[in-house]
Amino acid sequence: MKLRRKVLITVLVLLAGVLAASLRLDVSPQELEARYATAPSRFVEVDGLRIHYRDQGQGPTLLLLHGSNASLFTWEGWVRELSENYRVITLDLPGHGLTGPDARGRYTADAMVEVVEAFRARLGLEQFVLGGNSMGGSISWRYALLHPRRVTRLVLVDAAGFPRDTPAPLVFRLMRAPIVGEVLSLFSPRWVIDRNLRAVYGEPSRVTEALVEQYHALLLREGNRTATRERMRAGGDDARWKQLGELRMPTLILWGAKDAWIPLEHGQRFARAIPGARLIVYPELGHVPMEEDAARTARELRGFIEASAPAPTGHGTL
Repeated sequence: MKLRRKVLITVLVLLAGVLAASLRLDVSPQELEARYATAPSRFVEVDGLRIHYRDQGQGPTLLLLHGSNASLFTWEGWVRELSENYRVITLDLPGHGLTGPDARGRYTADAMVEVVEAFRARLGLEQFVLGGNSMGGSISWRYALLHPRRVTRLVLVDAAGFPRDTPAPLVFRLMRAPIVGEVLSLFSPRWVIDRNLRAVYGEPSRVTEALVEQYHALLLREGNRTATRERMRAGGDDARWKQLGELRMPTLILWGAKDAWIPLEHGQRFARAIPGARLIVYPELGHVPMEEDAARTARELRGFIEASAPAPTGHGTL
């Protein structure tokens, strides 16, 4: 009996040690901005939200929106490939990256559309190519529906938005659960981020330690984990996807066939739903093809923009 009690106490002590080691406190915005808000990062006050963004390059404007629990850094590969000929604008959406939580809780896709519209107006953008990955893809096509005259071309990269026929990734389901979500918000070990990143890459060996550290650090930004929980609970699928047939701008759909989070079937559904849309599938890539193979995917984007450009009129094309 005494032996069992000692074993139980030992197990409980070890478990407490593991939990204590996994506990991660929030990191202050100031500390993270010193590390990640280096040039050319900027901040702008937009409708009560201090948005972190980058505005790089010259030429026709591309506005790019990242996915869930990512940040504007997911587009840096495209920035390197495209900024010589294009003006590439990226931003951290509410509850993400260095923008941090939104006091007004604008975490549904439609609410983020209006944040993007306010950001557009603040920067004085008239028209642009709009692209998004995953959650950012859902925001992008919704924005194109609600503000069609602003979007000259639409680019969807493993985009969200259709109702799921399969369960959402486990981490999303756990974050939505009462009590469990609150507990998970406190425990964000680095190895979980590492595992999730490798799961979204078609070739997990491409995930670097620096990439894991960046994702992990920005998740720990004060308020971001609470925002993630609120966003996961804010709303599920709605019926706006039924309006996709109303889109009229040229649309490019890029999809990694090894996407374990949003299956290729969804990319095919987008291609059928949006008139004239072009679908390109990458057999070896996963959920973030623009991050995993920036050179190849950016080349496809450049070709799409050039091929769909209207004839010069002397007044610009975008």
